[in-house]
Amino acid sequence: MAVFSAGAKIIKPQGEKPDDFELSISQALLELEMNSELKSQLRELFITGAKEIDVGGNKKAIVIFVPVPQLKAFQKIQVRLVRELEKKFSGKHVVFVAQRRILPKPTRKSRNKSKQKRPRSRTLTAVHDNILEDLVFPSEIVGKRIRIKLDSSRIIKVHLDRSQQTQVEHKTDTFTAVYKKLTGKDVHFEFPEWTL
Repeated sequence: MAVFSAGAKIIKPQGEKPDDFELSISQALLELEMNSELKSQLRELFITGAKEIDVGGNKKAIVIFVPVPQLKAFQKIQVRLVRELEKKFSGKHVVFVAQRRILPKPTRKSRNKSKQKRPRSRTLTAVHDNILEDLVFPSEIVGKRIRIKLDSSRIIKVHLDRSQQTQVEHKTDTFTAVYKKLTGKDVHFEFPEWTL
């Protein structure tokens, strides 16, 4: 019964088995559902996976993957949920990212079984942009600059909303490390002063 209850909040695609770390996250969510004021919101929600990522300086971050249709519901309670989970996992930063799928670019050679055109939301660019937006929630991205250096390496400068600076400023290194791990792209966060 304990094993079933531990895995109750995680549903893996195509019958994959969740690993111990994912079960521990699932167990933590279940405990929060049992004895916190988030009970009604958490009852319908589940996760599809979780990863632990090194962010440098002996720190680790927890990335929790959620189904895209449930992302909005998770974001409504995300600030409180993250606070509770960070308490449980002794100060590791927790971020929620939707589990999105990238479809390959159709070429002449590809035997495309589906007659449907590839939706714009399944392109690599769209998925990477959306991952970035999920990462920095509850802050908002207000601007982006891509700097291409002489050795043709790219760095994306992301401008975040100053109104949320106090809440997310201490996590920007985590966001950078997680985004690099998930997409392979370098990103740098700033809180610019806008002068009109």
